[in-house]
Amino acid sequence: MSQLRVVEAAAVLGVTDMTVRRWLAGGTLVGGLDEHGRQAVDGLSAAHLARERARPARDPSAVGRSARNRLVGLVTAVTCDAVMARVEMLCVGTLVEAVMSAEAAREMGLEPGTLAVAVVKATEVLVEPARRPGQPSRPALA
Repeated sequence: MSQLRVVEAAAVLGVTDMTVRRWLAGGTLVGGLDEHGRQAVDGLSAAHLARERARPARDPSAVGRSARNRLVGLVTAVTCDAVMARVEMLCVGTLVEAVMSAEAAREMGLEPGTLAVAVVKATEVLVEPARRPGQPSRPALA
């Protein structure tokens, strides 16, 4: 069973650690004690709650795409040189960065404060397990 520290669960669920503790006490989340005797949250319970609470922002672009992963967010920075631009967005509390041509960034009017949609094609997303310092790596799956 995967366990999260209360502070980790709070961070990924976007609430305070006190809210997580209330959810544990009230049965909204399932938990127990970790190997050090600290209160912990069952990872699967947190995943179910996160999925129930997920309310993605409406995609304002109204463009049909095959890519299913659309993150609506606020452009927080645009850095351009003569050829390329780096666009930084805040999407549901996570910074997302994209590199594109400076011409494309200008044509789209991307600037700090602009609402935009980051489209992620699933074939280009890498997923890695988060590890705590000192935690051994997991063996590869056969």
